[in-house]
Amino acid sequence: YSLYARTRLGFLFYKRQVKKARERFPHGHSVSQPLGFHGVKIVPIPVLSNNYSYLVIDTGSGQAAVVDPSDPLAVQAAIEEEGVMLEAILCTHKHWDHSGGNAALRQQHGSCKVYGSALDAIPELTNPLGDKEKVSVGCLTFEALATPGHTVGHTAYVLDAGPFGGPPCLFSGDLLFLAGCGELFEGSPETMLASLDAAMGLGEDTLLWPGHEYALECLSFASLLELDNPALEQKLLWATQQRQEKRSTCPSTLGEEKTYNPFLRTHHRELQEALGLRQGSGEPPDAFRARVLKEVRRRKDLYKAT
Repeated sequence: YSLYARTRLGFLFYKRQVKKARERFPHGHSVSQPLGFHGVKIVPIPVLSNNYSYLVIDTGSGQAAVVDPSDPLAVQAAIEEEGVMLEAILCTHKHWDHSGGNAALRQQHGSCKVYGSALDAIPELTNPLGDKEKVSVGCLTFEALATPGHTVGHTAYVLDAGPFGGPPCLFSGDLLFLAGCGELFEGSPETMLASLDAAMGLGEDTLLWPGHEYALECLSFASLLELDNPALEQKLLWATQQRQEKRSTCPSTLGEEKTYNPFLRTHHRELQEALGLRQGSGEPPDAFRARVLKEVRRRKDLYKAT
């Protein structure tokens, strides 16, 4: 991890990833569907082998922001196809598969600003953001949500789509996936639990736009923990069909995620019992939930490795 995140070797590995993905998936790894509200358009861009970038457009002014531009060529193609002006790059964290396109896009779009946490070494960062700070792009307003755990400065972005008749939209990077959450590279289970709780405070109708297409892997893993969860069974069937047709599984909603995402179900007795964990006498509830989260993460890491 240190080599990938902190040395030039990581950048070279990322460049190889991009090259191989362009050859293997000339049209992207998934077929994704743009989503529009009155005055807003969200265009998911499938990049690398399983990442997503998102072009978020104020259709009235033609101004746009892009979240995590992994492959600058794919992002630029979407910008040109939509005929918009790129005003902002919203970077969730420093990892190359989320930030690798920052420099090339800034070269092409001179007035484009790069937003993210100063705690992460984000390439080309121009506008450091703290928790709850806002970014305006045309008529769009994004709020930065400090969500450390995956990296020390990981930041999710919340689009307020209320003025356009839509629900909040959470661009979660590697905090939260459909039925999953990011690895704890630079944070403790307690830190990640607090970040997940902060995200879940946004409301059940919030649309989740994750940084990766991991739905099938995450749902398959979750089904090993909860053997009798109808919501999970139904979502796994749906995701299996979607992926057989190479269709994107984005977005889900936070309300849905609560019903099947084990990383958000640390307070459920069924999951605790499936893991063989019990709250200790005098153990604070959140300390116990962090212990449950740690065990779910440990098992998911082992599952991924097999």
